[in-house]
Amino acid sequence: MKVHPNVAEAVVEALLDIFKQQRYADRVIESSLKSHTKWGSRDRRFVAETVYELVRWWRSYWYLAGLPAADCLVPEKISPRRAWRVFAVYMWKLDREFPDMRECEGIDTRELGQRLSANPPLAIRAAIPDWLHETCTAELGDAWPPLLDKLNEPADVFLRANTLKITAAELIPKLGEEQIDADEVAGLPDTLRLRERRNVLNTKAFHAGLFEVQDAGSQRIAPLLEAAPGMRVIDACAGAGGKTLHLAALMKNKGRIIALDVHQWKLDELRRRAARNGADTIVTRLIEDAKSIKRMEADADRVLLDVPCSGLGVLRRAPDTKWKLKPQELDRLRATQADILRRYSKMVKPGGKLVYATCSILPSENEKQVQSFLTDAGPAWQLDTELTLRPDLGNTDGFYAARLVRVS
Repeated sequence: MKVHPNVAEAVVEALLDIFKQQRYADRVIESSLKSHTKWGSRDRRFVAETVYELVRWWRSYWYLAGLPAADCLVPEKISPRRAWRVFAVYMWKLDREFPDMRECEGIDTRELGQRLSANPPLAIRAAIPDWLHETCTAELGDAWPPLLDKLNEPADVFLRANTLKITAAELIPKLGEEQIDADEVAGLPDTLRLRERRNVLNTKAFHAGLFEVQDAGSQRIAPLLEAAPGMRVIDACAGAGGKTLHLAALMKNKGRIIALDVHQWKLDELRRRAARNGADTIVTRLIEDAKSIKRMEADADRVLLDVPCSGLGVLRRAPDTKWKLKPQELDRLRATQADILRRYSKMVKPGGKLVYATCSILPSENEKQVQSFLTDAGPAWQLDTELTLRPDLGNTDGFYAARLVRVS
């Protein structure tokens, strides 16, 4: 495959930003594409897909490149020369030849072939940190290896039709006018799957608020809340509001949705998205301290807790998560989840319902958190239903959700 030098340089620069400067892959790629306006669609696609694949398989390609195993995640050890070597090995594996560039010279193909035919430990082959592989093995047992395989596959792109403006069936021809082909998804009436990966955020249909990009699994969380038009609903960890907007559509823009978050910039983005979607029942509020929650005790018919989590269920879309996550961060997240569930659940009215949700695959962040909460809460709360989604069990990211009822 012929690769222009400035395109190869952009890939290597992106890898250095991600692994040496510890920046997020999606933002690095977005910045790279914006700064190279003269690239055609082929080059733009090559850069985006190559960077994501190298991030996804970073440890594996580092091993194939013959670099010291202990250095692959140490910023000080990730030099431009080593990043070029990893890129060269990736290209060689695709075409069995190295790019015709000075930076890609000097690799022993005989040794490379030997490493390629060897059988290193699964954590290297599947490109995951040892500690995380051990943690997932301990929690998931025999289910972990096939799940890991699926987490290393690129995900399909799903859209959620904004039913405040259009149905999924009506959206298909609108997208077709912009040369984007999509199909409806069985069992999810508002969902479309793109036939091929495309940037849909610059389309007329998106700017008109006709859809949001949202994984099929994520689209199953908001309906679990059973929020009806006219209800008072709190999305207590709203972020930029993907599920908040879904709730507004499910409630037919009737009632009140209070979107809470600890980051004002996320709430600002939610307001912009709500305006584009035509969702005017959403009110945003910044969580400034514990009093922000206490003032709303027994205030809501429904509360959604889409809590901060490891993000291990969405590695298909954000593969750099596995490299950035650390054991102490996972411990902190578990403590935060338990605290949020304990304190924020008080916002539910007696007789109301709460949904606890994560995009994690770990029982310690999911059902075990719910079990612990119910044990402490006693008869005041009851488990109504649970939902577990995984890419090895269906074409979705990994999600968990539990619907709880506050007993009257």
